Amino acid sequence: MHTEEIRQQRGPEPAPAPQRRRARRPVPAWCAVVLLLLTSAPLAARAADVDGPPPLPQLLAFLPWFLVAGWLALVAAVLARRLLLVGWSMAVLAATGWFVQPYGPGRETPPGQPLAEVRVLTANLEFGNATDALLEALRRERPHLVSVQECDSRCAAALSQPDVVAAYPHRVIAGREPAEGSALLSVYPLSDEREIPASLSMPSALARVGDVDVRVQVAHPMPPMPDSMTAWRAELASLRKVAAARGDTRTVIAGDFNASADHAAFRRLLDTGMRDSARLLGHSRTPTWPAATAPPLGAQIDHVLVSPGLVPRHVSFLDLPGTDHRALLVDLAVH
Repeated sequence: MHTEEIRQQRGPEPAPAPQRRRARRPVPAWCAVVLLLLTSAPLAARAADVDGPPPLPQLLAFLPWFLVAGWLALVAAVLARRLLLVGWSMAVLAATGWFVQPYGPGRETPPGQPLAEVRVLTANLEFGNATDALLEALRRERPHLVSVQECDSRCAAALSQPDVVAAYPHRVIAGREPAEGSALLSVYPLSDEREIPASLSMPSALARVGDVDVRVQVAHPMPPMPDSMTAWRAELASLRKVAAARGDTRTVIAGDFNASADHAAFRRLLDTGMRDSARLLGHSRTPTWPAATAPPLGAQIDHVLVSPGLVPRHVSFLDLPGTDHRALLVDLAVH
C-alpha cells in the first residue's frame, strides 16, 4: 500500500499544538532600565575617581540611596524575566555596597594626655535666617571655635552684641551678603588672618590654644550647580591647597563643603591627611542637608576636618530652626 493511500485512510493529521510564548512584560523592563541608567552613570564616575558633568555630582551626593534603586531595579528585572537586567541590577548593588564604605583611615589616638579640649561648631544659617537659633546654640553648647556660613548683615550685627562679644572676643567677619558672608568666632586669641579668594567668603586664622597654634579655616565653596561647577571644583581645590600646605600646624577646616565623600574633589582634600570627624566617630553617612528630610534622607555635606594631632571624641548634629542645614558640634582633644 502506498504512503498516499495510507494517509487517505488515516485522514488528515492533526495540526501541531501551538507553542506557548512567554509573556512579555515591557513595563517592568523599562522601569528597571531607567533606574539602572540613573545609577550606573554616577557609579561609573565614582569608579573612575572623577565627578563628571552635571547631573552626576548631584546624583553622587545621594549615592547610598542607589541601594534602594538597585533593589527596585532587581525586582523589576525579575518580573520582566530579563536575565541581562538582573545581572545589571546585581552589579549596581555590588558597586554601591562597595562605595558606601567609609573613605580614609580610621581613628587613631596618639599616646599621652591631651594638651587641651576644644569644642568646634559649624553652622550654615541659610541667608542668616537661623541667626537666633545660632545664638541660642552658642549659649547652650558653649563651643570654643565657631565657623558660620551664610552670615548676612543681620547675623553680623547679632554677633556684635555685647554678650556675644564678651563670650567670643576674637573674631573674623567677612562679607555681608546673605550667601557670601562668613564668620569665625573664637575664645582664643587669633592671628595671621587669611582668606581664600572665592565666590563666598572663606576666612581663616591661627587660634592660640594654650601653647599650641591651631589653624581654623571656614569652608564654603560654591554648590555644584550647572552654572557653578568650575567654581565648585576650583574652590575645593583651594581648600585642598590649604590642607596640603599646613606642615606641622594642627588644622581644622569646618563648614559647608557642598560635597560628600562620594565626590572626587572632596576625597582629594582628604588625601592630604585631613580626616573627617564624623567618619572617625562612626557617622560618615549621617545627613546634614537638607534639614527638612534629615536624618532619614539627605547627604552629609557639612564637615569638621582635622589634621593629625587633633582627635575627635564626640560629635553631635544639631537642628537649628530657620536653616536647611544641620549644624555640627565636635569635641576635639589637642595632642
